[in-house]
Amino acid sequence: MEIDCLCAGILFADVACAPVERVPEPGELVPTERMQLGLGGCASNAGVDLAKLGCRVGVSGCVGDDPFGKVIIEALEAGGVDARGIHRLADTGSACSMIINVRGQDRRFISTPAACTKFTVSHVPADWVRQAKVIYVGGYFMMPELETAEMVELFRAARAAGTKTILDVVLYGDEPYWDRLAPLLEETDVFMPNDDEAALITGLDDPLAQAERFREAGAATVVITQGEKGSLLVSEDLRLRAGIYRVDFVGGTGSGDAFDAGFIAGMLASEDPAGCIRWGSALGASCVRAIGATEGVFDRAEAEAFLEEHPLEIEEF
Repeated sequence: MEIDCLCAGILFADVACAPVERVPEPGELVPTERMQLGLGGCASNAGVDLAKLGCRVGVSGCVGDDPFGKVIIEALEAGGVDARGIHRLADTGSACSMIINVRGQDRRFISTPAACTKFTVSHVPADWVRQAKVIYVGGYFMMPELETAEMVELFRAARAAGTKTILDVVLYGDEPYWDRLAPLLEETDVFMPNDDEAALITGLDDPLAQAERFREAGAATVVITQGEKGSLLVSEDLRLRAGIYRVDFVGGTGSGDAFDAGFIAGMLASEDPAGCIRWGSALGASCVRAIGATEGVFDRAEAEAFLEEHPLEIEEF
């Protein structure tokens, strides 16, 4: 299968609970309606979400030679993703998160990145790099072996060939984040952190100031998601501020990855920046209707119907 988008980065198995009333005290058992084992990680989630929209997607990353690794690969293949770019590493565990959902609160995570820390540029299929119209790297900072000159060169060569480069992060490991990120920003077409991540990376509280700082470092376009406050897009000649779509909230896991996938789908469909924001916001909203990272996300028909029926407030400033 030829691909439109290469999703490279962190691949996780997620163990999540349906929302509980409160976090248990030490030694206490708090009941939940159900627990589930499902897919997680930026590259996994974005890949499946894009496949739901009918995009041809290849996912590249590393998993362990364990049951969780098997779950991750099987879930991706069942989701219509080409998983040939995934490497199973011997004597290594797969990345996994426990996700605790408390009613009315943001989710809590207990995670191990495990095999993701061993993912290198050499693991990425070279033919996919040449084919892809978009290369998305999700979970940067959780993959120390990608923080290299080879990663910068991959983005540089892709851009020279007309491919769009998209970057998202998960804050993990030693600071300073800025010094580790800056070299890759110079070869990034769209940088997509949330406002909390951007604040820790830049030391700035204002999302517009954050976006401008990333732009000064070389990112062509910066999109900062802000939860219920919406999103902000800043490029060389455009500034957009967008609201959100209101839906019933169950869990926030994967919503940022769904936003990324929707934005990329808009790019692949030649939407303008506002159109890409609409697609990202719609997919992000659909994701929070379920406790898992991907099961609530719209397919293409659902997304198109939703976008047709629901306007999104976007202002240029």
